[in-house]
Amino acid sequence: MSDNTALPAGEIFPERSARIGFSRNRLVRHSERREKASDIAAMMALPEARSFVIAGDVPILRRDGEAFTPRFTMAEAGALAPVAETALLGTLDGTPLFATLIATGEVERLKETGLFAIDLRSIAVQGLLPQDELGPLGEGKALMDWHRRHGFCANCGARTASASGGWRRDCAACGAQHFPRTDPVVIMLAVRGDRCLLGRQARFAPGMYSCLAGFVEPGETVEDAVRRETMEEAGIRTGRVRYLASQPWPFPSSLMVGCLAEALDEDLVVDAIELEHARWFTRAEVGAMLRGEHPDGFTAPLPFAIAHHILKAFVEEGESF
Repeated sequence: MSDNTALPAGEIFPERSARIGFSRNRLVRHSERREKASDIAAMMALPEARSFVIAGDVPILRRDGEAFTPRFTMAEAGALAPVAETALLGTLDGTPLFATLIATGEVERLKETGLFAIDLRSIAVQGLLPQDELGPLGEGKALMDWHRRHGFCANCGARTASASGGWRRDCAACGAQHFPRTDPVVIMLAVRGDRCLLGRQARFAPGMYSCLAGFVEPGETVEDAVRRETMEEAGIRTGRVRYLASQPWPFPSSLMVGCLAEALDEDLVVDAIELEHARWFTRAEVGAMLRGEHPDGFTAPLPFAIAHHILKAFVEEGESF
């Protein structure tokens, strides 16, 4: 497969998802070449090949003129610290991109050499990298985090080894194969007429409210998970559920599935363990929150988060039931 199959997400396919942080990812993944060690070695040996370096779960950046870059040559990546894992992410505009995992303990030493260790959330919030780089870096961070957490077989406990270009771990003791996981999470806006339900957790910034969210459980559809989580967290029954957008969320490896839900009642029974507070907001209030102009100082999630875009669809596109 050649790089001309990498479509510019958000230009040819203008879906909401392509406009959300970590979602723009034009990598050609070359999954058909992952089993060919010689192909991967040849790509790694190309002078234009580059690697993201992840120390534990923190990306390492360096200055590139006035900007930051997470890209290192393969030789540079290998010389920074002992390499724990390397995986082929794919090619972007013809450039092979890899991810390299090193130990968390190397961070302070690397900082002393003039490099930067900046957590991925801060990179996204501060806009330190262009969208074309943020998505692949999120992919690399999630994949390296999986390797870091899955060094032993869940079936027999023996040590596993990286395989398939870094996209599988094999157990020589029992023959089990383990693959990177993605955990689906529903994030939903319950709507009733011209109002929507938002909640806040204690860890949120003061005054910030967001959509409710929760993990999809085994045996559930996305729609059932939306209805269950909304009932559990806020005591609200919901009917129709509609998909809006999705977002890869590499903290550590979730897929946020954004939905709109039809609220069938409005009397709140808030789960104090899950939420610090929840309340109904009018469409006008949410618009003011997105603009940072709410009279009570309430705010909405930042644009890199899918919740921001769900709220924008409610306000600007009149999404409702």
